[in-house]
Amino acid sequence: MKYYLTVLSLVFFMTSTAFSQEKVVKYKVSSGETINQIAQKFKVTPYDIYQYNPDARTGLVPNSVLLIPTKSGEAIKEVSETKTAAASGKEIIHEVQPKETFYSITHKYGISEETLKAANPTLEKTGVQIGQKLVIPGKGSAPKAAAKPAKEKGAEKYVYHDVQPKETKFGIAKQYNMTVDELEKRNPDIVNSLPVGYRLTIKGKAPKTEAAPVETAKTVENKKPVETSKKAVSYMEYQVKPKETFYSLGRVFHLSQEELVALNPSLSEGVKEGMVLKVPAGYVAPAPIIAAQVPVTSGGATVAKPVENTGGGGIKIVDRVESEENNAEVVALTKKKTNERKKVVLLLPFNLAKVQSDTSGTANRIKNDKFLNMTLDFYSGAMMAIDSAKTLKLPIDVSIYDSQETKTTSNVVGLVSKLQDADAVIGPFYQNNAETTANMLLSNGVPVISPLSKDSANPINNLYQTVPSSDVIRNAVFDFMRSKNGNIVAVVDKKKESVINYIKQNQRGVAFATLTETGGLDVANLKSLLMPNRMNYVVMETGNTAMVKATIKALLDSQKTCQVQLVILEPNSTLDTDEINFENLVKLKLMYPSVTRESDEQPVLIYEKQYRLKNKANPTSYATRGFDVTFDTMMRLVQGKTFQETADLMTTQQVDNKFQYYRKEDGGHANKGVYILYYDSDLTLKVAN
Repeated sequence: MKYYLTVLSLVFFMTSTAFSQEKVVKYKVSSGETINQIAQKFKVTPYDIYQYNPDARTGLVPNSVLLIPTKSGEAIKEVSETKTAAASGKEIIHEVQPKETFYSITHKYGISEETLKAANPTLEKTGVQIGQKLVIPGKGSAPKAAAKPAKEKGAEKYVYHDVQPKETKFGIAKQYNMTVDELEKRNPDIVNSLPVGYRLTIKGKAPKTEAAPVETAKTVENKKPVETSKKAVSYMEYQVKPKETFYSLGRVFHLSQEELVALNPSLSEGVKEGMVLKVPAGYVAPAPIIAAQVPVTSGGATVAKPVENTGGGGIKIVDRVESEENNAEVVALTKKKTNERKKVVLLLPFNLAKVQSDTSGTANRIKNDKFLNMTLDFYSGAMMAIDSAKTLKLPIDVSIYDSQETKTTSNVVGLVSKLQDADAVIGPFYQNNAETTANMLLSNGVPVISPLSKDSANPINNLYQTVPSSDVIRNAVFDFMRSKNGNIVAVVDKKKESVINYIKQNQRGVAFATLTETGGLDVANLKSLLMPNRMNYVVMETGNTAMVKATIKALLDSQKTCQVQLVILEPNSTLDTDEINFENLVKLKLMYPSVTRESDEQPVLIYEKQYRLKNKANPTSYATRGFDVTFDTMMRLVQGKTFQETADLMTTQQVDNKFQYYRKEDGGHANKGVYILYYDSDLTLKVAN
């Protein structure tokens, strides 16, 4: 009891301290009022109100009393006074409060930023500071002259840029005369990736939001209703979830940042968890994709069916991929040699038992389990492929089972009886589990497609590795350079022993540039190895900034007398630093091998658009791989041949991935579908011919 009282006392002490630092007023809730409306009245955020009234998160009760934090305790009175003063044309003095910004002050008084700065010349240098007293000119009065005789410029609007396929951060930054670092500071969400379709904020100041969006057509007295090309918009409330940003909100509600702020002025202080926002109605939050409830197609209509418990801990979804839609060309193709329905099985590691037994809850498991997220992404892409097959009316049945796998265990043995009549099995994810599955189905001749593993595979005749190995990737770029009759020169750091050994053992005839005693590049020797009458491919493998700079400079100098192209065999983080001028890499048409590509072809754009519509998010690399592997497998099975026969005959290209299977000397099949990409002069990535 003593401990309990001590904790309670501490809570009271902390509470009283908080109240002493910030005044709190009591406010009686009126019928129909929302947290967002009350927050706007008192110039606080809904998050601030929730801190004092946690029960309000579940809803507001009319006539209940809320504790509202406020510095003055007279927020409503102050608002009316300031608006009256501003409207009357009288100049007033405003003392800057904590959390106030240019935007919030100008919005409060209904003036523009340039008007505020003209009346307060020091703002240009100092910015808004707490306690600062600002002159607020009344509407209609002439603003005070600025200290500088410069001409007054109009307020800049935001400049936006929607990321297009093949665009890079370097190319976009150059286009707007800024650095990559500046671009990332304005758009923190792109630090790790640059999603196609992402709207970048390039430069400018917050736009004016004095005019509220038109919600309905207003009627003018004795006149017809005002006509508008836009439909009347209804709105609903949405509570901000943890880690949500302007980008994620805009992506869900199809609104720009400025449109969100216009609807919710409290957002001018940033997005905070718990905020209740005004957003367009009609939005339905997408439920997390979990194995317990998945979409199943039946007779051309999509319905939600619970997953069938298979008894062995597995789960099963049977999806007859059919549709009332007709595609005569594809139907003719699939029925040309056989009318037999094909069966595809996906073994995906949902680990449903672990998810259901997790005491922290399913949502928390999905939030924190990276492997589960990868699985769900792959699954979402696979479902897109199944939908596409349904549209094409392919004669295929799809079954999905929970492989319940970890690095060392799986449920594959318990599922083997359900796999023996399959025409193809996609999965499991882990290499050893895929090999176990292939061995069990070897006598049945069922091909097992390993969708994600990069490990070297044991020789099993019915096992197909879809991810090219590192040596295959390297070989592809050397094969390309030789196909162009190129002169190949290597600049390799002494620390890159594995690369040196690989080239010496597998790529004969490659000349190595000499290094100095200190490990630096002998520039004169490098230049002497270049040939004037052939394309010179210089393979550079080093993380040393000085060596990278020396190599680039030598090659730029050599472009005056011969053709030179810079090549790397794998991603090089040194090239992404500010010390390396990206323009020079473009001049040298930096080239490298990749298992994926970026494409603006129509089918690719359609896939990305449909994925966003269905999943309210851009497809990740795992989602796209799920689509590519699944769709490629199904299309191979409807060619009137077995999967094995098509693997020997056909090279296919899907959204991101290429599938060019070959028989390995020791047994089994692997993929050598690799793209050779390079930076073109227009700063975009292109596939080399």
